[in-house]
Amino acid sequence: MSSTAPHITPEIVAEHGLSPEEYDRVLKTIGREPNLTELGIFSVMWSEHCSYKSSKIHLMKLPTTGPQVICGPGENAGVVDIGDGQAAIFKMESHNHPSYIEPYQGAATGVGGILRDVFTMGARPIANMNALRFGRPDHPKMRHLISGVVRGIGGYGNCVGVPTVGGEVNFHPAYDGNILVNAMTVGIADTDKIFYSAASGVGNSIVYVGSKTGRDGIHGATMASADFGDDADAKRPTVQVGDPFTEKLLIEACLELMASDAIVAIQDMGAAGLTSSSVEMASKGGVGLLLNMDAVPQRETGMTAYEMMLSESQERMLMVLKPGREAFAEAIFHKWELDFAVIGTVTDTGRMVLVHHGETVCDIPLAPLADDAPLYDRPSMPVYDYKVWSGVQPLGDIPESTDIGADLIKLMGSPDIASRRWIWEQYDHMVGADTVQRPGGDAAVVRVHGSNKGIAISTDCTPRYCYADPYEGGKQAIAECYRNLSAVGATPLAVTNCLNFANPQRPEIMAQLTGCLDGMGDACRALDFPIVSGNVSLYNESKATGGGSAILPTPAIGGIGLLADVDKMATVAFKNEGDAIWLIGGPEGALGTHLGQSIWLREIAGREAGDAPKVDLTAERANADTIRALVAAGTVNAVHDIADGGLIVTLTEMALAGKIGAKLDTALTTASAFGEDQGRYVVAASQGIDIPGAVRIGTTGGLEVAGVPLTDLRAAHEGFFPALMDSEL
Repeated sequence: MSSTAPHITPEIVAEHGLSPEEYDRVLKTIGREPNLTELGIFSVMWSEHCSYKSSKIHLMKLPTTGPQVICGPGENAGVVDIGDGQAAIFKMESHNHPSYIEPYQGAATGVGGILRDVFTMGARPIANMNALRFGRPDHPKMRHLISGVVRGIGGYGNCVGVPTVGGEVNFHPAYDGNILVNAMTVGIADTDKIFYSAASGVGNSIVYVGSKTGRDGIHGATMASADFGDDADAKRPTVQVGDPFTEKLLIEACLELMASDAIVAIQDMGAAGLTSSSVEMASKGGVGLLLNMDAVPQRETGMTAYEMMLSESQERMLMVLKPGREAFAEAIFHKWELDFAVIGTVTDTGRMVLVHHGETVCDIPLAPLADDAPLYDRPSMPVYDYKVWSGVQPLGDIPESTDIGADLIKLMGSPDIASRRWIWEQYDHMVGADTVQRPGGDAAVVRVHGSNKGIAISTDCTPRYCYADPYEGGKQAIAECYRNLSAVGATPLAVTNCLNFANPQRPEIMAQLTGCLDGMGDACRALDFPIVSGNVSLYNESKATGGGSAILPTPAIGGIGLLADVDKMATVAFKNEGDAIWLIGGPEGALGTHLGQSIWLREIAGREAGDAPKVDLTAERANADTIRALVAAGTVNAVHDIADGGLIVTLTEMALAGKIGAKLDTALTTASAFGEDQGRYVVAASQGIDIPGAVRIGTTGGLEVAGVPLTDLRAAHEGFFPALMDSEL
C-alpha cells in the first residue's frame, strides 16, 4: 500500500471535518491507519452533506410512497407517474455556502448540479426553479450577493437552454452571514426509460464522461458541512466553476446514449465528485470497484489521487456500460466533443481499490462509506424549552391601523412582497416554447411537449412561521405549496425539499429540524402529497464579522402538480370589470383574524411576535378540492391564494396583474385586511354565478384597491428591486 502522505495527525483529521470518535471508527473499520487519500474519502462520505448523519433517522419518518410514486428518496431524483407512459423526475438541492463565498459560480454550479441529478435518470429537463434567502437589503454585502446569485442562475440556465420559470425570495437579518440558494429542476422521461445508479456486472467497464477533472471544488462537501468562521473568503478555492455550454452537450450526449441499451448504471459527479459517484454506485449494487487514476481525464498537471477523488469539477458523469458497448458510447461522446475514458471495472470484492502510477493508493471496504456511515440521534430541546429559548413575544393588544391604504402601499414595496420582476427578467423563462404560466403567479406551468398536459411547479416556505413554531411552520410549508399548485388548477402529485438549518449539535436547532419534519410529515400524509426526493443543508450559520448567528429554520418545499389540460389553467389576474369577488376558506364569520408573525406586524408595527397561524389540514384539503373543481369547470376566471400580507395584498396582486381594481362590500379592519389565516383563496367569477360555501366580498372594477390608485400601488410594488440594485445595473 502506497501512502500519499506521512502519519495522519489529529490536526489533519480535524482539517478533514472528522471528530476523534469518527476517526477511531475509521481505524476500526479498516484495521490500520489510513493514508491521506483514504482519509479524504472517508471525510467527504461521512460529511453531513453526503451522509445526512444528523438527520437521517428523522427523515425516515416522512411519507415517501403513493400510487403515483415510481421512485422515492435514495436515487438522484424522485420520479412520479404523469400518465401516458410518462414520468416527471424532479429534485431540489442547496448551494448555500458556495453562493455566499462566490455568488455567481456558487449559484451557477448549483443549477448545473441539479440539472445533472435529473437528466442522469433519463429525463429531459423542462424547467428550473429556485428558492433564495438573503439578509438585510441594506447590509453592505447584500447587493453584491443578490446580483451575483441572480446572474449565476440566469447565466447558467439561459445558456443550457432550460427555462427558469419561477421561485421565491425572502429577506431577513438571520441570513446576513449565510444566504440560501436552493435550486430545483423538473424533467420528463418515458416510464420505460428511467435510469438508476446501482452498479452491477463483475467485469463491466466503469466509464468517465464529460469535462476534465481539475483542482476546483476540492473539499466542497466538507466545507458545506461546517459553519462559517471569519475565514469565509479564504474558502473561495473550494467553490466549483461551471460551464453551461459543456453541460448542454453533456445532456444531449447522455440522452442519446440512453436511447440505446448500453447503460447498466449512471450517476452524476456532484458533491464529493468521483468519490461519491463511485461509492454510491458500488454500494447500491453491492459490488466493488477498481479504478485506474491514470486514466481519469485531467486538465491540470501533477494531480494526485487525493485531488482527483475529491475534486468537484463540474459537468462530469460516471457510468457502468454493458460489455462490448464502450466503442459505441465513446463515439457518441466524441461527437459531442466531450471526454470519454474507461477508468475502471466492477469487481466482486466489496472494496474500493485505486491504482495510481502503478501503485495501490487506496484499498478500503465500501459498505462503511455509505450504508454504515455514522448516524446520530442528537439531543433536541423540548417544545416548551424551545419556546422560551426562541424569545418570541406574545402578540398582545394590536391597535387598529390608522390608514390601511398607506399600510398597503408600504407592504407592496416591502422586501418580501415587492415584485420580483427585476429578478425573473434576467432569466429566460420562455426557452423551449412550452412555458404557459410565467413567473409572478401562484405556480409556474410548463406544457409537456407535444401534449396538452401541464406540469405545475411551486417553491414555498415561510421561515418566520418555522421559527415561531417549527411544527406549524413545517405543516404550513407543505400546505402552501399544495395550495399554490391547486390555485392554478393542478392536482398536487409530490414534493421535493431542501432542509436548511443551522448547527444540529445545538439542541434548539434540532428542535427546529425535528419540529418542522413532524409538521411536514403530518401535512404530507393528510394531503396525499408524498416526499420523493430532497436535500439536507446544515451548519447554516456564521461567526463571520457582520453576520448573524443562525439562519431561520427554512425547510424549502418544491412541489409539482398535473394539469390534464393547460387550456383550463387558472391565473391570478382579474379578467373583467364587474366580476364578483369571492373568498373561499378562512375563519367562520370573518375575513381574517391572525396577525401573529404577519408581514404587516413586522413591516408596519415593527414587531416579530405572536404564534404562527394554525393550519387545519382537513380544511386545507377540502378547500383545494373546491378550487380545482371550480377551475376545471371554468366557473372562476381568476384564482389567487392568500399568503404574505393577507387578503388586501392578495387582491392588490390580482388587480395589478389584470389592471383592474377591486371594490369591497365591507370596510376592512387591520386583522381582516392583513391577517394571514391559512387555507384561503380569492376567486373571481362572472355576475350571476353562485359559489356554494364561499363568501362574496366585492366586485372588480375601477382603478383602485382600498382607496389607493393602482398607479401608486404599482410604483411601490415594482420599485423596490430596481432602487435596491441600481448600483449593480
